[in-house]
Amino acid sequence: MKNIKKIALLFLLASSTLFVSCEADSDALTGGAELGGLLSVKKAAITYVVGDGQDKNYDNQISIYQGNEKVQKIDVYKTFTTTKTVNGEVVEVTSNSMLLKTITPPVVAQTEVVSYGTTYNELAVGLTVDGAPVSTADSNLKIGDYFTLKYISTLNNGKVHENYSSTKISVGTRLAGTYKVIQTAYWRIGVPTTVAGWLGGTRIIESVDATTYRFLEFAGAFGPLNTGNDNTHYFTVDSNGVVRTPVTYNGVAQILGTFPVINCEETPGNMTNACAFAGPQNIVVKDDVNGKDKIYRTYGYLNPTGPREIYEVLEKVVD
Repeated sequence: MKNIKKIALLFLLASSTLFVSCEADSDALTGGAELGGLLSVKKAAITYVVGDGQDKNYDNQISIYQGNEKVQKIDVYKTFTTTKTVNGEVVEVTSNSMLLKTITPPVVAQTEVVSYGTTYNELAVGLTVDGAPVSTADSNLKIGDYFTLKYISTLNNGKVHENYSSTKISVGTRLAGTYKVIQTAYWRIGVPTTVAGWLGGTRIIESVDATTYRFLEFAGAFGPLNTGNDNTHYFTVDSNGVVRTPVTYNGVAQILGTFPVINCEETPGNMTNACAFAGPQNIVVKDDVNGKDKIYRTYGYLNPTGPREIYEVLEKVVD
């Protein structure tokens, strides 16, 4: 009898532990995302091009899964972030948070898509950063300044949840934005390989200034990609459309993961394959008709075992 009681007690403990574990795992976004209220924002990154017009509408879409819990409204909140120099160091400063607009979905289908747009005039109004209002003229912004939009959903049962997704509207130039990889080649220690397989992937490019760009979180298929280190790096485009990925940026060595950058101009001995690849090299080809600008880049990094060389063609994604 004692053994039976012990077995029953163990069963109850195991069952309660399993129940708690499943309950915690299901709380993905809205206190039970499988019940409904799950939001998916189409554009995580938008480039605001200075000079395009302060009334130009920048569109976005939100997909909503309407289950037992239904989204009744989505409040979109805005902040603005810029930089300033403090004791010789550049630091970011962020404005107050303020309601931009409220979106009311139809709540008639299980999966719904709602669209909304915003302009610079709407984004700037009411925000104050570092004691001063955000400029009503976009010409006073700095390349690299950005607005952040966050999405707060209210469900039919009264629950209020902040979506994990957000949208970053970065002040930039024409070449900043989201790109798709339409051609690529990769050499590992001088040997071409198809292991890379990133054809069709997307890349995000941000503006730093009029000629400098930040390439986010990608540096090839081996080494840095898997180290968990920051693979963000910088490249430049001059007035003639020539692309360069320098080994140093602002006097500091560029590192992909843990390895130094190599390129065709400064370290040609480590780039004998990619720099000789048949195709346009380190150039921008603009598409004034459809906006599908192309960026051709040849660069890599130097692993102690030998160079990793990358050739890629990026095509701008146009909505």
